[in-house]
Amino acid sequence: MSKSDKAAEKQKSDRKKPEGLQRIAAMGDLHVKEHGSESYKDLFAEISQEADILVLTGDLTDLGKVKEAELLAADLRSCSIPMVAVLGNHDYECGCVEEVTHILKDAGVHLLEGQAVEINGVGFAGAKGFAGGFGRHMLGSFGEPAIKAMVAESVEETMRLENALRQVRSERAMVVLHYAPIRETVEGEPEEIFPFLGSSRLAETIDRFPVKAVVHGHAHRGRYEGRTPGGAPVYNVASHIEKPTGRPYALLDL
Repeated sequence: MSKSDKAAEKQKSDRKKPEGLQRIAAMGDLHVKEHGSESYKDLFAEISQEADILVLTGDLTDLGKVKEAELLAADLRSCSIPMVAVLGNHDYECGCVEEVTHILKDAGVHLLEGQAVEINGVGFAGAKGFAGGFGRHMLGSFGEPAIKAMVAESVEETMRLENALRQVRSERAMVVLHYAPIRETVEGEPEEIFPFLGSSRLAETIDRFPVKAVVHGHAHRGRYEGRTPGGAPVYNVASHIEKPTGRPYALLDL
């Protein structure tokens, strides 16, 4: 066993779940490919031992192909705990999003697109989110129709998130996104692409509700942790991000 594997095993043995809480494993950006992709079967089996609920934050497939979704669904059979997910931008690439959605739902995934689901007392509000930028650099609806269409899409995704949050009845609420709601967790990426990594509109909506935690992916070179202006903890759980677990997934207790 390598040093990194030993360290991960020690971290696993040190993690004790507080009584009365649910342990959530959160991970994004699996990018399952049709050819040459690693299998996630063993990882999903491991997560089933470590956590009570699995949350996936989009870019589940690499190109949004039906075959990629089928491969992921096959791997998900090794996951024995409830599964919640949102789609990411890559999952839309091939224009097969309806088929991809159907396959994942058939595999038992609670796929959220502006909806909420409550599992074991935790309310999950999910939407993909969209681009638009952060703070005073957020893109405004002005100029060419293409710019206005982009802003309109950002606003529409924010409304989907708000609709999902209004459905949550639990005092323990987690927001599941693909795009980032804050700048902090995308820092490490080139600043030139920040406007395409998320939008402050998402954070503005989150801060109107009593949210315990927010998870997202998308920014592979971002940072693990930040907070919305209102203080809600935000975690970038893209599989590429270094996490306290030493594993591709984060563990959060709610």
